[in-house]
Amino acid sequence: MWKWRLTAVGANLLLGVPGVIPVWLVWYFLSNGPFADAGLTVREPTENDGMMLWLVIIVPVVAVFGIIWWLVNERVGRRAALDPRVYWPTGVLLTLVPTGVLIVGSYV
Repeated sequence: MWKWRLTAVGANLLLGVPGVIPVWLVWYFLSNGPFADAGLTVREPTENDGMMLWLVIIVPVVAVFGIIWWLVNERVGRRAALDPRVYWPTGVLLTLVPTGVLIVGSYV
């Protein structure tokens, strides 16, 4: 049982490395689209292609990553013998760790 729990931690941390790309793409879209329209962020001055182009890129990337993440966690999660209400949120947080490390590292 511990072997599968460590496998779940390792799998989600490793999936978080390529997961930096979908997180960045979603942030870029939100910061130049809805957040900029609401006045929460400043729009990128060179962004003049429109948001539809970004949606054409973002949707497939996020969908493929989400499917791979779900398939891996579905298999490992059953073997880890944890409550799904604990396993799935923990998996999401562990996947976001590499992105958090990059964000914190950029300020240090």
